[in-house]
Amino acid sequence: MEKTMILAWILILSTAMAVARCQDYYSHAGPYVPPPQKVTYLHFFLHDTMSGNNPSAVPIVSPNITTSTGFGGVIAFDDPLTVGPDITSEVIGNAQGLWVSTGKDVLTLMAYLDIGFTKGEFNGSSISVLSRNPITESERELAVVGGKGKFRMAKGYAQVKTYSVNFKTGDAIVEYNVTVIHY
Repeated sequence: MEKTMILAWILILSTAMAVARCQDYYSHAGPYVPPPQKVTYLHFFLHDTMSGNNPSAVPIVSPNITTSTGFGGVIAFDDPLTVGPDITSEVIGNAQGLWVSTGKDVLTLMAYLDIGFTKGEFNGSSISVLSRNPITESERELAVVGGKGKFRMAKGYAQVKTYSVNFKTGDAIVEYNVTVIHY
């Protein structure tokens, strides 16, 4: 019994000491000195396919009102990225995210996408885009707001234009020219 009590006290004291050492949720550090910034230019095509047996984009929310712009609709996508505009050209990654129809009068999408690369120098890295996308304009600019891997702490912009669109099926090929500033 005495050995059990001693063991219990040792356990209680060691637990209390461990808790006392872990009071802070942060540590003090010196000033942040960022490494030099790099600029990377990317060019690729996004294939957004809503038709067929294997679509890369599907509606997940449909509004309960009828509008010419689809206001309130939400589409989830996992679109392939290719080097050229043809779907058979080399696939270099994919874009995953949501398109939210936010324009009441003009067809405008709110774009939430993570552009991930699966080949080449940037394999395993991605950039994050969060921006308004007025898709009826011939050329648009989207904001790059972050990244990971080789694009850690990324910022920049994507110049986007529709390469082709099938209004009957909703399928589209979109050309991206992206300027990424990162460490």
